[in-house]
Amino acid sequence: MLLRTTALALLCANGAYFAWSQGLLAPVGLAPESAREPQRLEQQIRPEALRVAPAAPAAPEPEPAVPAAPAPAASQAETPAPAVACLQTGPFDNAQAQALRQALGAGGVPASAWSLEPIAPPDRWIVYMGRYNDADALEKKRAELRALRVDTAPITQAALAPGLSLGVFSTQEAANDHLAQLTRRGVRTARVVAEHREPTAARLRLPAADAALREQVQGLLAGRPLAPC
Repeated sequence: MLLRTTALALLCANGAYFAWSQGLLAPVGLAPESAREPQRLEQQIRPEALRVAPAAPAAPEPEPAVPAAPAPAASQAETPAPAVACLQTGPFDNAQAQALRQALGAGGVPASAWSLEPIAPPDRWIVYMGRYNDADALEKKRAELRALRVDTAPITQAALAPGLSLGVFSTQEAANDHLAQLTRRGVRTARVVAEHREPTAARLRLPAADAALREQVQGLLAGRPLAPC
């Protein structure tokens, strides 16, 4: 009896499960969840308005860079300007300077490329007496100085003649010392003056000589070297 009751209960349970799995009990709210999820279709908003957009065109690949053309090579190296320098030589006395002037002209050296600059001897300092009005006054003063045993010499510089030189010195200090000695010997009117001497020589100067000019002039100097100014 118990076995029959158990078998009948299992049969009823299997029937109920079959009815539930097939959705036969859905009207009473007993049904398995549907895998098709129809409620998702109800949640869509205007599905007919959806459109498939065409794919965007791929970006074009960048063109390979064209290498810059190399700078054209110079056809030839630039020739540097010839170096120039100031050159000079000398001294030349008056006769030599005149001969050199003629040689430079005959040799075709442009006159603008050279010059002969006068060279004046350095100034000298003299113990001087004068100027006198005439030769008689000059001779009278000479006699007075001779009595004092003072040697004299005539003045050759035009600006100081007629006058007497009581000594010639290379420095003003030496001339002043000599004047002091003469004063102690009784000479009263002498004084120290500078004697500016006239140029007696000249120097050749090339202010801007390049190698060609140097070679051209050097050949006219009879072995005298050119030196920087």
